[in-house]
Amino acid sequence: MSDIDIRKEGRAGRITLNRPKALNALTYPMCLAIEAALEDWREDDDVALVLIDASGDKAFCAGGDIADLYQTGTSGDFDYGRRFWRDEYRLNAKLDEYGKPVVSFLQGFVMGGGVGVGCHGSHRIVGESAQIAMPECGIGLVPDVGGSMLLARAPGRLGEYLGLTAARMGPGCAIHVGFADHFIPLEGWDALKAQLVDTGDAALVVQAATDAPESPLAASQAEIDALFAGEGLNDILNLLDRSDSEIAAKARKALGRNSPLAMATALEMIHRLRIASDLTIRKALELEYRVSYRVMEHGDFLEGIRAAIIDKDKSPNWRHAIDAVPAVDVSRMLAPLGKDGLDLREKDKAMKIGFIGLGNMGGPMAANLAKAGHQVQGFDVAGVAIEGVNAVDSAAAAAQGAEVVITMLPNGDILRSVAADIIPEMSKGAVLLDCSTVDVASARAVAGLADQAGLSALDAPVSGGVGGAAGGTLTFMVGGSDTAFATAKPLFDIMGQKAVHCGEAGNGQAAKICNNMILGVTMIATCEAFALADKLGLSRQSMFDVVSTSSGYSWTMNAYCPAPGVGPQSPADNDYTPGFAAELMLKDLRLSQQAAEAADADTPMGEAAMALYTQFVENEGGLGRDFSAMLPRFEKRGRD
Repeated sequence: MSDIDIRKEGRAGRITLNRPKALNALTYPMCLAIEAALEDWREDDDVALVLIDASGDKAFCAGGDIADLYQTGTSGDFDYGRRFWRDEYRLNAKLDEYGKPVVSFLQGFVMGGGVGVGCHGSHRIVGESAQIAMPECGIGLVPDVGGSMLLARAPGRLGEYLGLTAARMGPGCAIHVGFADHFIPLEGWDALKAQLVDTGDAALVVQAATDAPESPLAASQAEIDALFAGEGLNDILNLLDRSDSEIAAKARKALGRNSPLAMATALEMIHRLRIASDLTIRKALELEYRVSYRVMEHGDFLEGIRAAIIDKDKSPNWRHAIDAVPAVDVSRMLAPLGKDGLDLREKDKAMKIGFIGLGNMGGPMAANLAKAGHQVQGFDVAGVAIEGVNAVDSAAAAAQGAEVVITMLPNGDILRSVAADIIPEMSKGAVLLDCSTVDVASARAVAGLADQAGLSALDAPVSGGVGGAAGGTLTFMVGGSDTAFATAKPLFDIMGQKAVHCGEAGNGQAAKICNNMILGVTMIATCEAFALADKLGLSRQSMFDVVSTSSGYSWTMNAYCPAPGVGPQSPADNDYTPGFAAELMLKDLRLSQQAAEAADADTPMGEAAMALYTQFVENEGGLGRDFSAMLPRFEKRGRD
């Protein structure tokens, strides 16, 4: 008996998973067979819809068959798993984007790979027995097969809760969360399938649907949202440990079983995808593949399978303690894969890019573009060599023939000078994309010159520092036309995790200036508070535990804590070696006050922060130290 039954019946293309004794676990050949059928039926006028179901009562599909992954992985063959995931993810994308209705009947267990096959169609049906979950963190993987997209779209913080705890969703919860669309009692399924085969009319699904059972998750959502509101895994652990509710206790127990690295990575994935302005399954799958590509060699996946499936001792030896997952390890799992990445786009869409300014930020950005398959020609006055980037001898040479020219330069005066050199060399219709942090007036002046020359210009300063540039996790704040933004968007997706179109030329710089004024002010306040706590006899750990989970919550406290040994790893734990140098913060604060003066805006806190950082950098040894080194400054000072 075949593991899968694929045939045409009436007006339907039918796919039936046929491994009931194995809970219809998905094998590699089954994935390939489903994809081939979808391709065959895409242009077949006899097939009006695709109907996917499964044999047996216990499961639609309880996940992927991972025995082969374990055997090949433990023998040192990581390519088999990478190929399996790549092909499976391609199938997931086709199901989500298919041009005909895809109707899935989801009974019993629907987990992991079963979600990838059954939960991306247009009409997802659940009955009384449905139990849907994403349990991957329990075996050292992350929610994948496009499940991270579904979790990121879930209401409130239910995505974090379900991804980290692997909690199961009954039919009402599955519909509330967005993993299913319609509830139809099991007793009516056979009749509905016969009608769909006979007519090819997917609208019959909506007509047959009845009211879904109540959703316990919907009833508990307010509490779950509060418990899972933390930015990082430690934040969520703190929130759970401080609650005495039954939900918190069960969730904390569940987290204690799972891979800490997988949970921290899954949390970061969900957060990145949630803030994406154009979230698609392709974006989710590309991010997921970064992890699955590495997870056997550098993660907990093989150990997770051993403990759960092979030896069944339920005692995995995870790589990290649950409260000690370094942020750098998460960043490594999610770093771009370059030429090895999951690129579902057509290969002929590679661009010719000029890149001017290959320093600490520009160099890694250019390298990521080259690794993604783009042709990058670069110039820097220091003559640096960047892997994959073709070095040329001038800025003008870098701009010649490029569809997009990217600049990463120290200040507005240099930007104006470089723009004057390269604009005459740029091809008509090309985009000048400046990622420097400069004054608004310079950004708008350069945009005006580009417009006069028949070019488009974007000002797109970045946030995320050197680590974000290397890891491809930058945030871009972009000013310029809609058309230019659309041209550059694929490049933003490679270099960063988010690009926000802020409006007309200069608005990207305006957003960066305002953002970093807030950052400078809040870092000073955070450092002042720690120094005050010291003098009041309050331990720094107690201070962090209170503020990080209450109204004083901020990025400078929770993600970049200036106190060594407290909170997640930060430059404070490396003797304040810069992640973001104090002199760069001073530069941004000066730009904010220059802009405030030009706009006649009253910014007393920004002005005070600028004065403090001026004193710190120029007179108190702050030059070359991280901007959070304000804390030891305040430690040494009394009240004047």
